[in-house]
Amino acid sequence: MESRKKGIIVIAVMAAAVALSFSAGNFRTAGTTSFSAERFLGENEIKSFKHDYVAVLHIEGTIEKAGQTYNQEWMLSTIDFLKNDKKNRGILLYIDSPGGTVYESDETYLALVDYKNETGKPVYAYFGSLAASGGYYIASAADQIFANRNTLTGSIGVIAGQSIDATELMEKIGIKSRTFTAGRNKNMMNYDSPLTEEQAQIMQSVADDAYEQFTSIVATARHMNIDDVKKIADGRIYTANQALKNGLIDEICRFEEAEDAVLADLDGDFEFEDFIYEYEMTMNDIFRFVSALVKPPSAQMKLNYIAN
Repeated sequence: MESRKKGIIVIAVMAAAVALSFSAGNFRTAGTTSFSAERFLGENEIKSFKHDYVAVLHIEGTIEKAGQTYNQEWMLSTIDFLKNDKKNRGILLYIDSPGGTVYESDETYLALVDYKNETGKPVYAYFGSLAASGGYYIASAADQIFANRNTLTGSIGVIAGQSIDATELMEKIGIKSRTFTAGRNKNMMNYDSPLTEEQAQIMQSVADDAYEQFTSIVATARHMNIDDVKKIADGRIYTANQALKNGLIDEICRFEEAEDAVLADLDGDFEFEDFIYEYEMTMNDIFRFVSALVKPPSAQMKLNYIAN
């Protein structure tokens, strides 16, 4: 028992040390300028450049309010910083994302459009391995879109929700559930309430509204007829070659070649500076990580069973 306790203590100390090392340098790439959200959202000390530069703004991972690879508040604050920095010459988006929420995607898109309209500076986009759905939505703010030859992009469509009707299964195994509501559609899409035709139409209308917004943005950005956009906007993904043929991107190249194109497009001497969201691990993250390691196996199995 004593040796087990010592072992747990050693594991806990090692886990804490590893977690702390991650918090000190997570998502920091050599040779890049990596800003934390706090630097933009509360501190007076803001990193400034003495030279002109184009910001390589990384949009990676799921587009959401706050995650380990993407943070909406940081993104909007960064774009605002670039809009007001006289040394900034433009933005080159580096997108490697499967997409995300409509709300955050649209907010970032609008912030980039405002950046262009208020400063007259250009926005370019380069696609990494994946630039789908919300990733492409944001790229629609760009004046020119480059993609790697192995990129998968497109997925122009909307998922409004999912309904699972478990009423027959519950009845079969003898489980009764009742939800008390006011308003005949308040309980729609709940597992204990069959979806009515009216409710299906309601949810479809939500998806349709968002789809109309998405396709109209693509049509404007790519100078295409809306009907032509809808022909290719059936939710499927496209390879880089297919995207080029369908008018969704402008050029297939390596990232360095995209930088060369930006250099040729803009006059003057400038450098490229990376802006990458840096997730800072909190003590709560560390404690959760450590507690998962030191809990007895039976407790872990019980918790996982409950969670599933």
